[in-house]
Amino acid sequence: MAAHLKKRVYEEFSKVVQQQPHEEVPAKKLRLTKPSKSAALHIDLCKATNPTDALQYLLSFARKPVEAESVEGVVRILLEHYYKEVDNSVRLKIASLLGLLSKTPGFSPDCIVDDVISTLSNDKSNQVLAQLLDTLLVIGTQLPENTAVTQRLIEVACKHLNSTYFGVRNKCLQLLGCLGTVDKPLTKESEAGTSIAPLRDVQNLISDYFGDQDPRVRTASIKAMLQLHGRGMKLQQTAYSQACKLLNDDYEQVRSAAVQMVWVLSQLYPESIVPIPSSNEEIRLIDDSFGKICHMVSDGSWMVRVQAAKLLGSMQQVSPHFLEQTLDKKLMSDLRRKRTAHERAKELYASGEFSSGRKWADDAPKEKVDTSGVNLIDSGACGAFVHGLEDEMYEVRIAAVEALCSLAQSSPSFAEKCLDFLVDMFNDEIEEVRLQSIHALRQISTHITLREDQLDTVLAVLEDSSRDIREALHELLCYTNVSTKECIQLALLELLKNLTKYPTDRNSVWKCLKFLGARHPTLVLPSVPELLSTHPYFDTPEPDMDDPAYIAVLVLVFNAAKSCPTMPALFSDHTFRHYAYLRDSLSHLVPHLRLSEVGSGSLESAQQFLQESLVRVSTLQNLDSPGAQDLLDFTIRDLKRLGELQTELAGSADFCATYLHCQLLLMKALQEKLWNMAVPLCLKQNAMASTAAQQILEETYKLEFLYSGLETRQVATIHNVRLQAKALQLILTARTKRGLFMSELPHFQDSFVEKLLELMPRLVACKPLDLVKILQTTLRQSRFIHLKLPEQIHRASATIIEPTGESDNPLRFTSGLVVALDIDATLEHVQDPQTTVKVQVLYPDGQSHIIHPKPGDFRTPGPGRVRLITQVYLSHSAWTEPCQIEVRLLLAYSSSSSRLAAPKPAWNESTEGLPTSESSVEGTINLSKPVKVFIMPKPARR
Repeated sequence: MAAHLKKRVYEEFSKVVQQQPHEEVPAKKLRLTKPSKSAALHIDLCKATNPTDALQYLLSFARKPVEAESVEGVVRILLEHYYKEVDNSVRLKIASLLGLLSKTPGFSPDCIVDDVISTLSNDKSNQVLAQLLDTLLVIGTQLPENTAVTQRLIEVACKHLNSTYFGVRNKCLQLLGCLGTVDKPLTKESEAGTSIAPLRDVQNLISDYFGDQDPRVRTASIKAMLQLHGRGMKLQQTAYSQACKLLNDDYEQVRSAAVQMVWVLSQLYPESIVPIPSSNEEIRLIDDSFGKICHMVSDGSWMVRVQAAKLLGSMQQVSPHFLEQTLDKKLMSDLRRKRTAHERAKELYASGEFSSGRKWADDAPKEKVDTSGVNLIDSGACGAFVHGLEDEMYEVRIAAVEALCSLAQSSPSFAEKCLDFLVDMFNDEIEEVRLQSIHALRQISTHITLREDQLDTVLAVLEDSSRDIREALHELLCYTNVSTKECIQLALLELLKNLTKYPTDRNSVWKCLKFLGARHPTLVLPSVPELLSTHPYFDTPEPDMDDPAYIAVLVLVFNAAKSCPTMPALFSDHTFRHYAYLRDSLSHLVPHLRLSEVGSGSLESAQQFLQESLVRVSTLQNLDSPGAQDLLDFTIRDLKRLGELQTELAGSADFCATYLHCQLLLMKALQEKLWNMAVPLCLKQNAMASTAAQQILEETYKLEFLYSGLETRQVATIHNVRLQAKALQLILTARTKRGLFMSELPHFQDSFVEKLLELMPRLVACKPLDLVKILQTTLRQSRFIHLKLPEQIHRASATIIEPTGESDNPLRFTSGLVVALDIDATLEHVQDPQTTVKVQVLYPDGQSHIIHPKPGDFRTPGPGRVRLITQVYLSHSAWTEPCQIEVRLLLAYSSSSSRLAAPKPAWNESTEGLPTSESSVEGTINLSKPVKVFIMPKPARR
């Protein structure tokens, strides 16, 4: 028994420290022979009697993996068969396989470059030539550092650019775009092999094909230029005029690529000056390109329109004058471009003629403007966003809304002008467009103030049947400024209607009114007597505190009162009582007010109290310090109350209280009287200590996975406490004669882990009884670690809104069949909810079902908040009476997802013989309070 126990102890504690690397025993090297892939392929191809058979063998071979050491042999076999093959389709497949084999990890394809180039020179099939060029492209991208190979491939591309087949020209342009450099001049060869146009720049060579007769080649040439840009090469400004001409191309893919090209050049040369056609004026390139891309918002292809609208949103440097034209449909001067007064006066002075005043508008400009020549003042920038927002395709409308939002965020004046257009989009027929416009307005809300007519249009959306739309609008109102007290009254009235029609929106409406009141205290103040139904002379009846509408009004008023010290003078006596009640029950919605009736400290004093509490308990030298239990008891009580009063510090206070509770449990489990008893007499105390150790373990998992914002130091502290709980379990196991995880090295001095590391040599060699004594002494004398907090800790939480659990009407269904139960919940500060949040259903007979919601059931109505709207299916055998089931949300965790998970061993390191790590520990934490629902499975009718 002693030997077994000693072995068990050593196995447990060997998991605590990083194992020292053992001396490597030289292993015998075995040479394993594998069947030759090249020989098998050669045999198969020799068996082929016709091209169809050869293709089948090649297709079958392509499905099998090839090792890096076998690639070169396989390539030689393929090339050998390529030279003998007459059928184009077989040669095409072989060329394709050469490219695939070049991608094999561990294989360097430079050894086959010469062979591929030689086959390229001799083949006459255009399709095969294009495929061979594609193979060279694959090889070139695999060898970016090999300048010699790169230069050869570029020369090959230049040589075949004169091909009559579009596919060959495409691949050559692609090669130039992927491998070309600006410092290496190129030489383009004619079909006869004589050099023409020597020392051409790669960009000039590519731009020659902007006017190619085939639209696919024109597209490839623009994309090759964009590839050069993507590789960090600066494009020449001379390409701008060519790209602008391609905006009017007949083919959609050419126009799409040209739009991207114009945008790139506008970002590279925004301040360059370019001439305006058919005039002597000049303009900044960014403004000119902005007008041209605006014109593409009216393109015939909806995909080009979407692309153009998206790109407009990133052109932040455009002049405000041109930016504002995008919201105006009217063409300036009816296609007649007016000159400035100075220009007209100068012309009249030169001609000696002035206006006689006898004829109306005899000084008006006489020249007619060609509509095709008008640039920024024609149908380009003018009304571009108006066209985009009215487009027949909802994808274009969404792109226009996003672009408007992006531009308005950097221009407050433009934000004010586009406000009406965004508000109009709230009435769009497509829900996704409405939702995007609401989100866009929320993002620019800091720059705008809603008028009453605009607010009226916005609030009309509260009638929408979509929960996502309503919640997004509540989130918008949280960040919106309104102009008058009538706006506040209108918003409150519509929100109360929303509350009546959709009771499940209660929490969202309350939160909306909280921010609305806090943002507009001076506008709420004149309406307080009317809102609270108070009278200066007469007592008014006390409203019902169970009415959600009355609570909504109080939330609005109390949040406005926080920054309006004169407002509490208008409160009646029962209002103060209601404030105290709501401050306790809905502290996250009702702020602290400096009232004589209710006293509480400010946030700054609360933070100071939290830090002082932690410093006070950190003075405990060890768990045997006199009065330590009382000090921890009082501190835990104070921290819990602090979290209830100050919602901003709730996460930090709860985290600290839970950590101190772990220390208190450990302290109680290690009381002197428990360990001095004889083993048969302390069964009850042992049970208490065992329960405490298990509870500490559960609490440490909550500390690690339920709170966000933790840093390495705090996680290491949690692991230290968990290790102490494991040690306590081990001691209890040894005392009654009946694993620890891989931990990070300690961050602190005198911690339990550090003492344990010092004792490891003794623990390995000592007897089991001595080991238990050493652990017990070390555990009791371990120093209390001072808990230092990061800037902010948030506790993950969830609230189930539906079902409410208040209904006495059972949900009836036929036993053996299923019934759907709608679940609606809000999640706060939950990281990666799609994978961690589960729904648990607990039946009266003890059965428990865990349901994993679909990723699409999670919505994000606003920053930091997640909404879960899903259905769970219930089923059971027949019951004689209705019974309650419990529904709650769980947070699933795995210690392998820890913030400080131990690094995995390398692929060639054997894990055999090592202790099992704790990476497999998984569990769940209760995330919400349970909700009880009556259900009644009825027996099926015969």
